[in-house]
Amino acid sequence: MSLKTLITKSVQYNNWVVNKYLDWLGTKSDEQLNQEVPSSFPTILKTLNHIWQTQEYWWSHISECNDFDFEKTFSTKEDIFKAIKDSSQKLQDYVEGLSEQDLEKNVKVESPWFQCDFSKYEYIQHLIIHGTYHRGQIVTIGRNIGITDAPMTDYNFWNIYKDQK
Repeated sequence: MSLKTLITKSVQYNNWVVNKYLDWLGTKSDEQLNQEVPSSFPTILKTLNHIWQTQEYWWSHISECNDFDFEKTFSTKEDIFKAIKDSSQKLQDYVEGLSEQDLEKNVKVESPWFQCDFSKYEYIQHLIIHGTYHRGQIVTIGRNIGITDAPMTDYNFWNIYKDQK
């Protein structure tokens, strides 16, 4: 399998997972999504906002537009859901249009916290793994407040059933 195929499948999977989670969480009340528990982000909604911010942060570097706004956040379920969906779809569309050579291009990142010079595909991979980590936290937060019906979102499940309607 080529790098292009691997990274393209990864962003397609990420986009599918994001939509699965938002469909699932869309059935939950605002009270549930804002109920605080001990975690790195104390509510499901704040965790979703962090996932969105991180996707956008890395998007700004991957796309080389470097226009991330650290001040922008969302407070309503509808706004954060739309922002994450749009961000995930934007990433998928972008990656699908890249060549293998584009994915291998290094992009220098200079931030207040670190400096690095890695390939676009490594940043994309990080973005996806980071989202996976925090979606796991969402499941744990949910279980702590009585939400036990999280959807199956394993990569293998997606790979087997993605083409079935």
